[in-house]
Amino acid sequence: MRHESLNFLKKLVTTPSPSGFEERVQKLCRDYVKPYVNEIHKDVHGNQYAVRNPKGKLRVMLAGHVDEIALMINHIDDKGFLGFVAIGGVDEAILGGQRVQVHSEKGAVPGVIGRKAIHLTDTEDRGKAYKMHQMWVDIGAKDKKDAEKVVSIGDPITIDVGFLELRDNKVVARAMDDRIGAFVILEAIRLLDKRKIDCAVYCVTTVQEEIGLRGATTSAYGVEPHVGLAVDVGFATDHPNGDSRRHGEGSINKGPILHRGPNINTVLGRQLISVAKAKKIPYQLAAAPRGTGTDANAMQLSRGGVATALLSIPNRYMHSPVELVSLTDVEHAAQLIAEWICTLKPTISFIP
Repeated sequence: MRHESLNFLKKLVTTPSPSGFEERVQKLCRDYVKPYVNEIHKDVHGNQYAVRNPKGKLRVMLAGHVDEIALMINHIDDKGFLGFVAIGGVDEAILGGQRVQVHSEKGAVPGVIGRKAIHLTDTEDRGKAYKMHQMWVDIGAKDKKDAEKVVSIGDPITIDVGFLELRDNKVVARAMDDRIGAFVILEAIRLLDKRKIDCAVYCVTTVQEEIGLRGATTSAYGVEPHVGLAVDVGFATDHPNGDSRRHGEGSINKGPILHRGPNINTVLGRQLISVAKAKKIPYQLAAAPRGTGTDANAMQLSRGGVATALLSIPNRYMHSPVELVSLTDVEHAAQLIAEWICTLKPTISFIP
């Protein structure tokens, strides 16, 4: 991966962006993609649109969501400890002992998630995961008044971990779901630079996916695309507890995952596979027997219906602070999208 792209990715996956608080990461996306598009705008919801060839008759929507799971302050007690609730699908079992940042209007406030020490825990309860309401965030405040000087009810909280490069072109970060999807669609736009395309491409970094596909719902309605492709993360099962019989075979470094099922337009699905084969881009297949629970689901059901597909980046340890992906898979995904877009003509029909 080129140096500039890798540096952008590092900033992208480490900039906090809980659902409803995506402004900072959207600015990063805007600055990165600006040289490669004709226009950039945002909507009232916070979705951001980077548009190439806006006058094209065939409208293509690429979607990658920039929000992440997080926590939110819902209580400050008399001693200055912060109670919290989840934003999205947070795994309670991994929270205890984590370092965090509270994102207040006065800036980032460091803290830790506290829980009762094992020495003080009844024997029969040792080893059990604490419920969210049994934990708290400690920012070192003297009391409630002191805490309220720097934080407030409704402030979001993210786990304070960075970007880590491992062996074999693998990388780890807290918010690969789905900042890596946003990165892929932006990279695809960069790869299209100076290449002729016969369609309008709306590269949409969507918001609030983790709390109900909300950004994709409103942005798809606004763009009214003929065809939509969502890029998200998919389950890699190539680890000691992976169960491929239940969850399918998904492996790191074997290419992006393409899906088959009712959420996937059959014409579009065949197109993507055909382009991958023609350009010798590795890919994997996964079964999707219902709505995928991604932005592809919201796009498909927008207005009178949109031809949609889902491309997933294999991801180990999803919804944890150590989500792992392969940069090789990421590069292949961006390449596949760019090559597919170059094949599109205004006369194409996606009717099965």
